Formats: sequence, C-alpha cells, structure tokens
Amino acid sequence: MSVPTTYLTIAREVTTEIEVKRSKFRCHLVRVETEEAARAVVEQARSEHWDARHHCSAFVLGPPPQPIVRSSDDGEPSGTAGAPMAEVLRGAAVHDVVAVVTRWFGGTLLGTGGLARAYADSVRAALAEAGTRRRLLMREHLLDLDHAEAGAVETALRGRGFRVLDVDYAQRVSLRVAVPPDDEESLAALVASMTGGGTTPTTENWVDETS
Repeated sequence: MSVPTTYLTIAREVTTEIEVKRSKFRCHLVRVETEEAARAVVEQARSEHWDARHHCSAFVLGPPPQPIVRSSDDGEPSGTAGAPMAEVLRGAAVHDVVAVVTRWFGGTLLGTGGLARAYADSVRAALAEAGTRRRLLMREHLLDLDHAEAGAVETALRGRGFRVLDVDYAQRVSLRVAVPPDDEESLAALVASMTGGGTTPTTENWVDETS
C-alpha cells in the first residue's frame, strides 16, 4: 500500500452556533497537531462556558491512513454526541483538527436521534465556514553552492516552483529546498545541469500548500 503524500486540514479556526428546539449548540473548530493541544481546547471551552451543560468533543490527529481519532459524549447519552461529531470530521477527510460542541439546554428533550443530528449538524456548519487547506509531504534537500552560482540557481528553483526554505551565505552558500518526493528527480536534474553537482536529502516534513 502506497504511503499518502497529501491530506486536508481546516483552513482557519472558527466558532459557529446553531439552535435546535431552543437548545444552543456552539461548535469551536481548531487546528491542532497533538492530543495535548486538542484536550487544552476542550478545557478552554469548559472554563469559558461554565454555565453550559455539555462540552462534547471529537478530534482527528495525524495524516492518513491511520490517524488518531477520539471522541467524548461528556454526559450526553452514549453515542449521541462525540461519535457523530467524529464521523462528520472523518467524512470530510480533515485531519489535525478538534471540534468542541458546547450545548446549552433549551428545555425540550431532543431524543437520541435528535441529539446525534444536532451535534453532527453543528460540526458540519463549522466545517463549511472553516474551509480546507491541503498539506503536502515534502522532502528537504540541502544544496552546497559557490557564491557565483547561488543567485542563478535560486532564481531557477523558484521559477520552476520549488520551495526555497532558507538561504545561508557563509564561505559557501547553502540552499534548503523542499520538494514532493515525486519531484526529486526533476530537482536533481536542474541542479546538475546548472552546477554539475548534486543534492543532499535531509528530512521529510508535512507542510501547508501555498496558495
């Protein structure tokens, strides 16, 4: 099975509200990368909205194909809040995100089906407002260049769409370049044609796609 080289996350942090039979559902959707950060978002909602009855949550962390998925009903009937929220996040194929839905009871019981729909709809509303951003798996390469050739090489790299992360001018010039794994041969060919040298792969990281 091939390893994924791209996935989606949310484009921005948002807070939205919906009302169902006078119960208010406030969804706070935040981009996070660790369980600790996700749980901190939940605790912040609990602290800020202490008067609410429930602070249900779901998060999806890490790239596909096996992200970490957790959810909490926070006192709602089992399976009526956290699980429907997590399903919406997974259905939207977004990762590195936590959703916290704070509920203020409006006096009318919604039933298990009504609760599940309300919590799911709350997350859907937040996702629609947040939008998405694509992340790419990039491999960093280090180029060791003479000062005389560095400017032309950097210009050519940028012109071909390669991402120049850093330029260090010392006795020689070091260019740190990020490329998708599929573009490594193109990078090597360009560098070889301009300098007669090669590139040195260093690390592999997930980065946001530039607009």
